[in-house]
Amino acid sequence: MERVPILKLGDILIVSIQIDLDDQSVLALQEDLADTVVSSGARGVIIDITAVEIVDSFIGRMLSTIAAMTRMLDAETVVVGMRPAVAITLVELGLSLGGVRTALNLEKGVAMLGHVRGAAG
Repeated sequence: MERVPILKLGDILIVSIQIDLDDQSVLALQEDLADTVVSSGARGVIIDITAVEIVDSFIGRMLSTIAAMTRMLDAETVVVGMRPAVAITLVELGLSLGGVRTALNLEKGVAMLGHVRGAAG
């Protein structure tokens, strides 16, 4: 099973999804991310889905679950790089991704988390 890499940039973790996710890889990602948030003291998580071309309800639920999990661990999550077709599909599936913040690209996601930390700190 291929694992999704988790990169650290200051107090932000960056998860760039470059593989097709199945049940096992999602469970591994959730566990790895939770462990890394706690061990690194990260205050923010960016999930980059630029390479994701097709989204189904499974991916939508995964994003919502990860955002809820990281919030419980005192880290804010931003999903970046969503393609228009992916956004349309999520809406058509009825997945609003409540509680998941989004930004157009990685740079805007980092800036968004900087404002969140600045306001909280």
